[in-house]
Amino acid sequence: MSDWYLTPAHQQLRKEVRAFAETHVAPRVPAMEKAGTVESDLAHTIATQGWIGATIDLAHGGMGAGHLAKTLIIEELSRVSAAMGAMVQASQLGVAKVIHYGTKQQKRYWLPRFADGSCLPTIAVTEPVSGSHVLGMETTAVRDGDTYILNGRKAYVGNSHIGHVHGAVARTAPGSRGLTAFLVEADRPGLTLLPHAETLGLRGFSFGELLFDQCRIPAGNRLGDEGDGRDIAYSSSVLYGRPNLTAVALGIHQAILEEVTRFATERHRYGKPLHHLANIKIKIGQITSRLMTARLAAYHAAHLLDTGDPCDLELMNAKLVNAESAIDSARAAMEIEAATALTTDHPLQRYLRDAFHIYPPAGTSDIQLLRLAEAALGLGKGQWSQRLPLRMGAPQYTAAALT
Repeated sequence: MSDWYLTPAHQQLRKEVRAFAETHVAPRVPAMEKAGTVESDLAHTIATQGWIGATIDLAHGGMGAGHLAKTLIIEELSRVSAAMGAMVQASQLGVAKVIHYGTKQQKRYWLPRFADGSCLPTIAVTEPVSGSHVLGMETTAVRDGDTYILNGRKAYVGNSHIGHVHGAVARTAPGSRGLTAFLVEADRPGLTLLPHAETLGLRGFSFGELLFDQCRIPAGNRLGDEGDGRDIAYSSSVLYGRPNLTAVALGIHQAILEEVTRFATERHRYGKPLHHLANIKIKIGQITSRLMTARLAAYHAAHLLDTGDPCDLELMNAKLVNAESAIDSARAAMEIEAATALTTDHPLQRYLRDAFHIYPPAGTSDIQLLRLAEAALGLGKGQWSQRLPLRMGAPQYTAAALT
Protein backbone atom coordinates (compact mmCIF):
# COMPACT_ATOMS: atom_id res chain seq x y z
CA MET A 1 0.00 0.00 0.00
CA SER A 2 2.87 2.42 0.69
CA ASP A 3 4.05 1.94 -2.89
CA TRP A 4 1.05 4.01 -3.99
CA TYR A 5 3.16 7.08 -3.26
CA LEU A 6 6.14 5.94 -5.32
CA THR A 7 6.76 6.44 -9.03
CA PRO A 8 9.06 4.18 -11.09
CA ALA A 9 11.74 6.84 -10.66
CA HIS A 10 11.38 6.59 -6.88
CA GLN A 11 11.71 2.82 -7.07
CA GLN A 12 14.86 3.15 -9.17
CA LEU A 13 16.29 5.65 -6.71
CA ARG A 14 15.66 3.22 -3.86
CA LYS A 15 17.50 0.46 -5.72
CA GLU A 16 20.46 2.71 -6.42
CA VAL A 17 20.80 3.95 -2.84
CA ARG A 18 20.36 0.43 -1.43
CA ALA A 19 23.03 -0.97 -3.74
CA PHE A 20 25.40 1.83 -2.77
CA ALA A 21 24.71 1.36 0.94
CA GLU A 22 25.28 -2.39 0.85
CA THR A 23 28.43 -2.08 -1.24
CA HIS A 24 30.13 0.99 0.21
CA VAL A 25 28.62 1.57 3.66
CA ALA A 26 27.93 -1.88 5.14
CA PRO A 27 31.60 -3.00 5.10
CA ARG A 28 32.53 0.09 7.13
CA VAL A 29 29.97 -0.37 9.90
CA PRO A 30 31.96 -2.74 12.16
CA ALA A 31 34.95 -0.38 12.22
CA MET A 32 32.70 2.61 12.87
CA GLU A 33 31.07 0.82 15.79
CA LYS A 34 34.38 -0.22 17.28
CA ALA A 35 36.18 3.10 16.90
CA GLY A 36 33.26 5.37 17.72
CA THR A 37 35.01 8.25 15.98
CA VAL A 38 33.57 10.63 13.41
CA GLU A 39 33.55 9.00 9.97
CA SER A 40 34.52 11.84 7.65
CA ASP A 41 35.78 9.92 4.60
CA LEU A 42 32.65 7.86 4.17
CA ALA A 43 30.48 10.92 4.79
CA HIS A 44 32.29 12.72 1.98
CA THR A 45 31.83 9.76 -0.36
CA ILE A 46 28.10 9.70 0.34
CA ALA A 47 27.77 13.46 -0.05
CA THR A 48 29.38 13.40 -3.49
CA GLN A 49 26.56 11.16 -4.75
CA GLY A 50 24.45 14.32 -4.92
CA TRP A 51 21.84 13.12 -2.43
CA ILE A 52 22.21 16.14 -0.17
CA GLY A 53 20.59 18.06 -3.02
CA ALA A 54 17.34 16.07 -3.13
CA THR A 55 15.22 19.16 -2.41
CA ILE A 56 17.50 21.66 -4.17
CA ASP A 57 16.07 22.73 -7.51
CA LEU A 58 17.65 21.80 -10.82
CA ALA A 59 18.67 25.40 -11.50
CA HIS A 60 21.04 25.28 -8.53
CA GLY A 61 22.47 21.87 -9.37
CA GLY A 62 20.18 19.80 -7.16
CA MET A 63 18.08 16.74 -7.89
CA GLY A 64 14.82 18.67 -7.82
CA ALA A 65 13.24 15.50 -6.53
CA GLY A 66 11.48 16.58 -3.35
CA HIS A 67 10.87 15.28 0.13
CA LEU A 68 9.64 11.79 -0.70
CA ALA A 69 12.81 11.11 -2.69
CA LYS A 70 14.77 12.50 0.26
CA THR A 71 12.91 10.15 2.58
CA LEU A 72 13.87 7.14 0.45
CA ILE A 73 17.54 8.17 0.38
CA ILE A 74 17.74 8.54 4.16
CA GLU A 75 15.69 5.40 4.77
CA GLU A 76 17.89 3.19 2.61
CA LEU A 77 21.14 4.53 4.08
CA SER A 78 19.75 4.15 7.62
CA ARG A 79 18.73 0.55 6.92
CA VAL A 80 22.46 -0.21 6.68
CA SER A 81 23.89 2.53 8.91
CA ALA A 82 21.71 4.91 10.87
CA ALA A 83 24.84 6.99 11.51
CA MET A 84 25.27 7.68 7.82
CA GLY A 85 21.54 8.19 7.34
CA ALA A 86 21.73 10.74 10.15
CA MET A 87 24.66 12.41 8.42
CA VAL A 88 22.62 12.94 5.27
CA GLN A 89 19.50 14.06 7.12
CA ALA A 90 21.47 16.60 9.16
CA SER A 91 23.01 18.07 6.02
CA GLN A 92 19.65 18.28 4.30
CA LEU A 93 18.31 20.00 7.39
CA GLY A 94 21.08 22.55 6.94
CA VAL A 95 20.01 23.05 3.32
CA ALA A 96 16.49 24.16 4.33
CA LYS A 97 17.44 27.53 5.76
CA VAL A 98 19.14 28.62 2.53
CA ILE A 99 16.34 27.32 0.28
CA HIS A 100 13.67 29.24 2.17
CA TYR A 101 15.50 32.27 3.56
CA GLY A 102 18.66 32.75 1.50
CA THR A 103 19.13 35.73 -0.80
CA LYS A 104 19.59 35.13 -4.52
CA GLN A 105 23.31 35.59 -4.04
CA GLN A 106 23.45 33.18 -1.10
CA LYS A 107 21.49 30.57 -3.05
CA ARG A 108 23.74 30.91 -6.10
CA TYR A 109 26.83 30.46 -3.95
CA TRP A 110 25.81 27.81 -1.42
CA LEU A 111 23.17 25.58 -2.99
CA PRO A 112 25.36 24.18 -5.83
CA ARG A 113 28.03 23.35 -3.25
CA PHE A 114 25.51 21.59 -1.05
CA ALA A 115 24.14 19.71 -4.05
CA ASP A 116 27.47 18.35 -5.28
CA GLY A 117 28.58 17.38 -1.79
CA SER A 118 31.61 19.65 -1.68
CA CYS A 119 30.13 21.57 1.25
CA LEU A 120 28.19 20.08 4.16
CA PRO A 121 25.88 22.47 6.02
CA THR A 122 24.60 22.17 9.57
CA ILE A 123 22.01 23.93 11.66
CA ALA A 124 23.08 25.04 15.14
CA VAL A 125 20.17 26.07 17.33
CA THR A 126 20.13 23.99 20.54
CA GLU A 127 22.17 25.13 23.55
CA PRO A 128 23.28 23.22 26.66
CA VAL A 129 21.20 25.33 29.05
CA SER A 130 18.05 26.06 27.04
CA GLY A 131 17.73 22.73 25.19
CA SER A 132 14.72 22.67 22.88
CA HIS A 133 13.44 25.96 24.35
CA VAL A 134 14.56 28.03 21.37
CA LEU A 135 13.58 31.37 22.87
CA GLY A 136 15.72 30.62 25.90
CA MET A 137 18.98 30.61 23.95
CA GLU A 138 21.82 32.77 25.26
CA THR A 139 24.19 32.94 22.28
CA THR A 140 24.42 36.56 21.13
CA ALA A 141 25.22 38.35 17.90
CA VAL A 142 26.12 42.03 18.10
CA ARG A 143 26.23 44.25 15.02
CA ASP A 144 29.55 46.04 14.57
CA GLY A 145 29.58 48.02 11.35
CA ASP A 146 29.49 45.60 8.43
CA THR A 147 30.01 42.60 10.69
CA TYR A 148 28.40 40.67 13.52
CA ILE A 149 30.26 39.30 16.55
CA LEU A 150 28.96 35.99 17.92
CA ASN A 151 29.47 34.68 21.43
CA GLY A 152 27.94 31.55 22.92
CA ARG A 153 27.75 27.79 22.74
CA LYS A 154 25.70 25.38 20.63
CA ALA A 155 25.13 21.70 21.46
CA TYR A 156 23.93 18.55 19.69
CA VAL A 157 24.89 19.94 16.29
CA GLY A 158 24.52 17.25 13.64
CA ASN A 159 27.66 17.04 11.45
CA SER A 160 29.41 19.40 13.85
CA HIS A 161 32.89 18.06 13.15
CA ILE A 162 32.55 17.53 9.40
CA GLY A 163 30.34 20.50 8.48
CA HIS A 164 31.77 23.30 6.37
CA VAL A 165 29.22 25.98 7.22
CA HIS A 166 27.01 26.23 10.29
CA GLY A 167 23.56 27.82 10.29
CA ALA A 168 23.71 29.39 13.73
CA VAL A 169 20.83 31.19 15.41
CA ALA A 170 21.73 33.86 17.95
CA ARG A 171 20.02 36.58 19.93
CA THR A 172 20.27 40.10 18.49
CA ALA A 173 17.49 41.68 20.60
CA PRO A 174 15.14 40.79 23.45
CA GLY A 175 11.89 38.90 22.95
CA SER A 176 10.52 36.35 20.53
CA ARG A 177 11.48 38.43 17.49
CA GLY A 178 15.00 38.96 18.77
CA LEU A 179 16.63 35.91 17.18
CA THR A 180 18.62 36.06 13.95
CA ALA A 181 20.23 33.36 11.80
CA PHE A 182 23.70 33.42 10.28
CA LEU A 183 25.91 31.31 8.05
CA VAL A 184 29.20 30.76 9.85
CA GLU A 185 32.02 29.08 7.96
CA ALA A 186 33.71 26.36 9.99
CA ASP A 187 37.15 27.97 9.65
CA ARG A 188 36.12 31.37 11.01
CA PRO A 189 38.44 32.67 13.75
CA GLY A 190 36.65 32.54 17.07
CA LEU A 191 34.74 29.34 16.26
CA THR A 192 35.98 26.29 18.14
CA LEU A 193 34.87 22.67 17.93
CA LEU A 194 34.76 21.12 21.38
CA PRO A 195 36.12 17.54 21.66
CA HIS A 196 33.68 15.01 20.27
CA ALA A 197 32.02 13.00 23.04
CA GLU A 198 31.25 9.30 22.78
CA THR A 199 27.54 8.69 22.32
CA LEU A 200 25.09 5.87 23.01
CA GLY A 201 24.46 5.18 19.33
CA LEU A 202 24.96 6.57 15.82
CA ARG A 203 28.66 5.80 16.10
CA GLY A 204 30.47 7.49 13.25
CA PHE A 205 28.01 10.39 13.21
CA SER A 206 29.22 13.83 14.25
CA PHE A 207 27.03 15.17 17.03
CA GLY A 208 28.92 17.81 18.98
CA GLU A 209 29.31 21.32 20.31
CA LEU A 210 30.41 24.64 18.87
CA LEU A 211 31.90 27.47 20.89
CA PHE A 212 31.70 31.04 19.57
CA ASP A 213 34.18 33.40 21.19
CA GLN A 214 34.26 36.83 19.57
CA CYS A 215 33.58 35.14 16.25
CA ARG A 216 33.29 37.89 13.66
CA ILE A 217 31.35 37.30 10.43
CA PRO A 218 30.31 39.61 7.58
CA ALA A 219 26.81 41.08 7.72
CA GLY A 220 26.26 39.43 4.35
CA ASN A 221 26.29 36.07 6.15
CA ARG A 222 22.99 36.88 7.82
CA LEU A 223 20.05 34.76 6.67
CA GLY A 224 16.85 36.71 6.26
CA ASP A 225 16.25 39.82 8.29
CA GLU A 226 17.12 40.47 11.90
CA GLY A 227 14.38 38.82 13.93
CA ASP A 228 13.79 35.94 11.46
CA GLY A 229 15.86 33.48 13.49
CA ARG A 230 12.93 31.96 15.36
CA ASP A 231 11.06 31.32 12.12
CA ILE A 232 14.14 29.85 10.47
CA ALA A 233 14.72 27.51 13.40
CA TYR A 234 11.10 26.40 13.69
CA SER A 235 10.43 25.99 9.97
CA SER A 236 13.63 24.01 9.41
CA SER A 237 12.75 21.71 12.29
CA VAL A 238 9.15 21.16 11.17
CA LEU A 239 9.59 20.89 7.40
CA TYR A 240 12.93 19.08 7.35
CA GLY A 241 13.90 17.88 10.82
CA ARG A 242 10.75 15.86 11.50
CA PRO A 243 10.51 14.08 8.12
CA ASN A 244 14.27 13.51 8.02
CA LEU A 245 14.37 11.88 11.43
CA THR A 246 11.25 9.93 10.50
CA ALA A 247 13.20 8.48 7.58
CA VAL A 248 16.13 7.48 9.79
CA ALA A 249 13.76 5.67 12.17
CA LEU A 250 12.08 3.99 9.21
CA GLY A 251 15.40 2.61 7.95
CA ILE A 252 16.27 1.28 11.39
CA HIS A 253 12.84 -0.30 11.67
CA GLN A 254 13.20 -2.08 8.32
CA ALA A 255 16.59 -3.44 9.39
CA ILE A 256 15.05 -4.73 12.64
CA LEU A 257 12.37 -6.68 10.79
CA GLU A 258 14.87 -8.18 8.35
CA GLU A 259 17.19 -9.24 11.16
CA VAL A 260 14.55 -10.82 13.38
CA THR A 261 12.89 -12.75 10.54
CA ARG A 262 16.29 -14.07 9.51
CA PHE A 263 16.99 -15.17 13.06
CA ALA A 264 13.58 -16.78 13.55
CA THR A 265 14.02 -18.73 10.32
CA GLU A 266 17.59 -19.91 10.86
CA ARG A 267 17.38 -20.65 14.60
CA HIS A 268 15.65 -23.93 15.48
CA ARG A 269 13.83 -25.08 18.60
CA TYR A 270 12.18 -28.47 19.13
CA GLY A 271 13.26 -29.52 15.66
CA LYS A 272 11.56 -26.64 13.85
CA PRO A 273 12.39 -23.00 13.00
CA LEU A 274 11.90 -20.65 15.93
CA HIS A 275 9.03 -18.88 14.19
CA HIS A 276 7.01 -22.08 14.55
CA LEU A 277 6.31 -20.95 18.12
CA ALA A 278 3.12 -18.90 18.33
CA ASN A 279 4.52 -16.25 20.68
CA ILE A 280 7.41 -15.58 18.27
CA LYS A 281 5.01 -15.21 15.35
CA ILE A 282 2.92 -12.75 17.34
CA LYS A 283 5.94 -10.57 18.14
CA ILE A 284 7.06 -10.59 14.52
CA GLY A 285 3.51 -9.74 13.49
CA GLN A 286 3.56 -6.77 15.84
CA ILE A 287 6.86 -5.55 14.38
CA THR A 288 5.49 -5.94 10.84
CA SER A 289 2.32 -4.04 11.70
CA ARG A 290 4.25 -1.20 13.33
CA LEU A 291 6.55 -0.92 10.33
CA MET A 292 3.68 -0.84 7.83
CA THR A 293 1.91 1.87 9.79
CA ALA A 294 5.11 3.85 10.28
CA ARG A 295 5.97 3.73 6.58
CA LEU A 296 2.50 4.88 5.54
CA ALA A 297 2.71 7.81 7.95
CA ALA A 298 6.18 8.74 6.67
CA TYR A 299 5.40 8.53 2.95
CA HIS A 300 2.04 10.25 3.30
CA ALA A 301 3.56 13.24 5.12
CA ALA A 302 6.43 13.56 2.64
CA HIS A 303 4.00 13.30 -0.28
CA LEU A 304 1.93 16.15 1.14
CA LEU A 305 5.07 18.25 1.53
CA ASP A 306 5.87 17.69 -2.12
CA THR A 307 2.41 18.62 -3.34
CA GLY A 308 2.39 21.80 -1.23
CA ASP A 309 -0.55 20.76 0.92
CA PRO A 310 -0.76 21.73 4.61
CA CYS A 311 0.80 18.88 6.56
CA ASP A 312 2.42 20.07 9.79
CA LEU A 313 0.22 17.70 11.76
CA GLU A 314 1.08 14.77 9.50
CA LEU A 315 4.78 15.55 9.94
CA MET A 316 4.40 15.60 13.71
CA ASN A 317 2.49 12.34 13.69
CA ALA A 318 4.99 10.67 11.34
CA LYS A 319 7.88 11.57 13.61
CA LEU A 320 5.96 10.44 16.69
CA VAL A 321 4.88 7.11 15.19
CA ASN A 322 8.25 6.28 13.68
CA ALA A 323 10.38 7.22 16.68
CA GLU A 324 8.19 5.32 19.12
CA SER A 325 7.57 2.25 16.97
CA ALA A 326 11.22 1.76 16.06
CA ILE A 327 12.12 1.64 19.76
CA ASP A 328 9.21 -0.70 20.53
CA SER A 329 10.14 -3.05 17.68
CA ALA A 330 13.80 -3.03 18.65
CA ARG A 331 12.85 -4.13 22.15
CA ALA A 332 10.54 -6.85 20.81
CA ALA A 333 13.28 -8.13 18.54
CA MET A 334 15.75 -8.15 21.43
CA GLU A 335 13.28 -10.26 23.41
CA ILE A 336 13.03 -12.75 20.56
CA GLU A 337 16.79 -13.10 20.14
CA ALA A 338 17.41 -12.84 23.89
CA ALA A 339 21.01 -13.36 25.02
CA THR A 340 22.15 -13.85 21.44
CA ALA A 341 21.61 -10.14 20.76
CA LEU A 342 23.57 -8.87 23.75
CA THR A 343 27.06 -9.03 22.27
CA THR A 344 28.40 -5.72 20.99
CA ASP A 345 28.96 -7.07 17.48
CA HIS A 346 25.31 -8.05 17.08
CA PRO A 347 23.22 -5.67 14.90
CA LEU A 348 20.13 -5.64 17.11
CA GLN A 349 21.78 -3.91 20.01
CA ARG A 350 23.03 -1.28 17.54
CA TYR A 351 19.52 -0.76 16.17
CA LEU A 352 18.17 -0.28 19.69
CA ARG A 353 20.88 2.23 20.61
CA ASP A 354 20.49 4.11 17.34
CA ALA A 355 16.70 4.26 17.67
CA PHE A 356 16.97 6.16 20.94
CA HIS A 357 18.83 8.95 19.15
CA ILE A 358 15.75 9.71 17.05
CA TYR A 359 13.55 10.46 20.03
CA PRO A 360 14.83 13.91 21.18
CA PRO A 361 15.62 15.97 18.03
CA ALA A 362 12.92 18.11 16.36
CA GLY A 363 10.75 17.60 19.42
CA THR A 364 10.32 14.63 21.73
CA SER A 365 7.18 12.52 21.51
CA ASP A 366 5.62 14.63 24.26
CA ILE A 367 6.18 17.74 22.16
CA GLN A 368 4.55 16.13 19.13
CA LEU A 369 1.56 15.06 21.24
CA LEU A 370 1.27 18.52 22.76
CA ARG A 371 1.19 20.18 19.33
CA LEU A 372 -1.31 17.64 18.00
CA ALA A 373 -3.56 18.29 20.99
CA GLU A 374 -3.32 22.06 20.49
CA ALA A 375 -4.42 21.64 16.87
CA ALA A 376 -7.37 19.45 17.90
CA LEU A 377 -8.40 22.06 20.47
CA GLY A 378 -8.19 24.90 17.98
CA LEU A 379 -5.11 26.37 19.67
CA GLY A 380 -2.68 25.89 16.79
CA LYS A 381 -0.64 28.81 15.45
CA GLY A 382 -0.69 28.10 11.74
CA GLN A 383 1.29 25.69 9.59
CA TRP A 384 4.78 26.13 8.21
CA SER A 385 3.92 23.87 5.29
CA GLN A 386 1.40 26.52 4.21
CA ARG A 387 3.78 29.41 4.69
CA LEU A 388 6.83 27.83 3.03
CA PRO A 389 5.66 25.21 0.54
CA LEU A 390 8.40 23.69 -1.58
CA ARG A 391 6.06 22.70 -4.44
CA MET A 392 8.74 21.00 -6.47
CA GLY A 393 7.65 17.39 -6.18
CA ALA A 394 5.20 15.78 -8.52
CA PRO A 395 6.04 17.67 -11.75
CA GLN A 396 9.72 16.75 -11.41
CA TYR A 397 9.29 13.08 -10.43
CA THR A 398 11.06 11.81 -13.52
CA ALA A 399 14.00 9.54 -14.07
CA ALA A 400 16.01 12.53 -15.31
CA ALA A 401 15.38 14.42 -12.07
CA LEU A 402 16.38 11.48 -9.90
CA THR A 403 19.61 10.54 -11.69
